[in-house]
Amino acid sequence: MTTPSPADFAGQHITVAGLGVSGISAARALAGLGARVTVVDGGDSEKQQAAAHELEAEGITVRLGDGATLPAGTDLVVTSPGWKPDSPLFAAAAAAGVDVVGDVEIAWRLRGPDAAAWLGVTGTNGKTTTVRMLASILAAEGLHTTAVGNIGTPIIDVVLGQGKDGERPYDVLAVELSSYQLHWAPSLRAHSATVLNLAPDHLDWHGSMQAYAADKGRIYEGNTVACVYNVADKATEDLVREADVEEGCRAIGFTLGTPGPSQLGVVEGILVDRAFVENRQQQAQELAEVSDIAPGSGTPAPHNIANALAAAALARAFGVRPAAVRDGLRAFHPEAHRIQHIADLDGVTYIDDSKATNTHAAEASLAAYEHIVWIAGGLAKGATFDELVQKSAARLRGVVLIGADRALIREALARHAPDVPVVDLDRTDTGAMPEAVREATRLAEPGDTVLLAPACASMDMFVNYNKRGEAFADAVGELTARDH
Repeated sequence: MTTPSPADFAGQHITVAGLGVSGISAARALAGLGARVTVVDGGDSEKQQAAAHELEAEGITVRLGDGATLPAGTDLVVTSPGWKPDSPLFAAAAAAGVDVVGDVEIAWRLRGPDAAAWLGVTGTNGKTTTVRMLASILAAEGLHTTAVGNIGTPIIDVVLGQGKDGERPYDVLAVELSSYQLHWAPSLRAHSATVLNLAPDHLDWHGSMQAYAADKGRIYEGNTVACVYNVADKATEDLVREADVEEGCRAIGFTLGTPGPSQLGVVEGILVDRAFVENRQQQAQELAEVSDIAPGSGTPAPHNIANALAAAALARAFGVRPAAVRDGLRAFHPEAHRIQHIADLDGVTYIDDSKATNTHAAEASLAAYEHIVWIAGGLAKGATFDELVQKSAARLRGVVLIGADRALIREALARHAPDVPVVDLDRTDTGAMPEAVREATRLAEPGDTVLLAPACASMDMFVNYNKRGEAFADAVGELTARDH
């Protein structure tokens, strides 16, 4: 297929599905290229109406509520990530012979002949941390870069803004990609990419674990230099084996153990590279110390060491020097609500990992601490908790349950950790968090960690996981102010 140019979109009638961040970005970008754009969205809230008025003032047609059907004469549908593949709009597009793609696909098609390379990151958990670590390492090398995609910065804006207003063009982009985005990006061919891990998630959208994994694996298709996989997660290596890559592209593993040839790993507290060295059978290159990962935040959790190794592997695939890996990791600071240290109080540590919205993320969080009072619960999204509780039971000093689906966790605890004290808070209002923190504090002993790692989504009680984490931090702050 011939690579489209911006001029190819002029005069096309393009329907954009979704009035969220990526949909608004795509609509404005395509209208700016001369396309006739119609945005459709099944919602009709005040926020959506306000966004619609803004777009309509720019000459973009918007249809909300019952108007979210396929407009006659549509040449292409560009969907926001959250729209399910079985949506009636897409069935109508298929019947009309109209392609459906995402904004990432549009961005890829519009890169231009001298475009920045893409280093892709996906996985069930750890994507945002890894992509930000990667961007920090690339910047430490002196490269002009930024983190884009699912992290929140629409990639289409970055691609079309390259070199405008005298700004230096990007050398390389650190691109976070969700399974949704990958599903709708059939042409994407990254320089190098990683699938960090695979665990059941978003199965209501994909339909099955096999379909979910297949969409994640799309990130490896056409890679030119390196497919980076998790040695501890065989499913990620299987995706590499199945990928159709460019001749000479290498499979590069990362491991928390001693690395073999063509791997990055850890030896006596040192991150080492046995992949991008002259003699990988006999040589290893020191990259950084484990303590260089988010310095000042204590010993990094194992999954964040794994994230750092994946970021380092992608950076090394792009030719980054070892010293830049070290300097980039030292400069990186984790975002809030991701294993965030809140306070130490009477010998008890309080950690906010509100971003642990599924069992896989919570398992990694629980594995980072020896003795834990666990605050958990929320919307389970169809998850089961037996395996999580079985693996974590020996670490649990106590559990405080909140949220709509807390009974599922309580039942798993009764089956697999019957001796662990459980406080079940029968409430789903935001005021439950201060009570949860007080109860957790009562159960904790000096040396313990009170850990908010809910293993569930937040929307039954909070607007999002950020607000949940803020409520936890505020509740810990109230303890400090009241007792000290």
